[in-house]
Amino acid sequence: MFEFKPVTLNLFAEYEQKRKECPVKSADYTFTNLFGWADKYGLSVAFTDDFAVIHQKYPYHCLWAPVGNWDKLNAEDLSELIHSVNIPSCHDNPLMASVSSHENRFCMHRVPDELAERVMDMYSGKVAVIEARGQWEYLYSRQELATLSGNRFHKKKNHVNGFYKSYACEYHPLTTEDGVKGSLEDVLELQNEWCKWHDCENSNSLYAENEAIFRVIGSWSAFGSLFGGSFYIDDKMVAFAVGEKLDDKTCVVHFEKAHSDYRGIYQAINHAFVNNCTEGFEIINREQDMDEEGIRKAKLTYNPVNYLKKSTLVFTL
Repeated sequence: MFEFKPVTLNLFAEYEQKRKECPVKSADYTFTNLFGWADKYGLSVAFTDDFAVIHQKYPYHCLWAPVGNWDKLNAEDLSELIHSVNIPSCHDNPLMASVSSHENRFCMHRVPDELAERVMDMYSGKVAVIEARGQWEYLYSRQELATLSGNRFHKKKNHVNGFYKSYACEYHPLTTEDGVKGSLEDVLELQNEWCKWHDCENSNSLYAENEAIFRVIGSWSAFGSLFGGSFYIDDKMVAFAVGEKLDDKTCVVHFEKAHSDYRGIYQAINHAFVNNCTEGFEIINREQDMDEEGIRKAKLTYNPVNYLKKSTLVFTL
């Protein structure tokens, strides 16, 4: 039996060691993401010699992809993992209805394509792959987002230029220092206001995101790899963005919020964040769209250069 532990900060160092050995650096699998969304998905983590194993409880039981050096993963070990974990099979996962009625089916969620291909090679006919389009992570050229050059970005650039012409704003990097512009306390104040404007109390997804933001920002210094920027108008924070290094070439944008009364502010904070916080990176990962039509449309307008594709694997072992 594996000892699954709640996602707390004292697991950070051990988890990060496994994550750094993983060949695919997904935004999903940052400790920041696990820690922030632990309550929403009922996440817990267990460790083997080679891997971190993530269990999701809500809205259905499943494992996530093992985090570690996948070259050390083989069919025997994976089968032992599946049979040893004392969690219900994924009958309550609505995706499973079209796959199999096998009583022992077991699902693994958010599996990057590289690992899915390896697992398919390990098990002949015993694994079904279900495309999880809503979990694909959007990858953008840092240079394109920084310059917004060419016809493809013409509207974005107009929004950014219009924002700067219309509003006397100041950009400030995020800082743990209190009482100064860019402070984390100002981030939380803006986030709290944003939630009131968008009635987060009556939206499960927005409420969960709000909880994740407060949890991550409240433990900012523990992660060591977070960075971000903000806009101020009339000495009040009106936008912020928070990111993190994934690897030497890629960073991820975890959170981005703005006061929507200012036209063009989302395009402007995106542009300012990229230019001020991401020098040295080549790719900007802006996470997934969760099958939300509006979010997908917005992400596509920034012309992704690629996706980090993920699937759900259904085992009948």
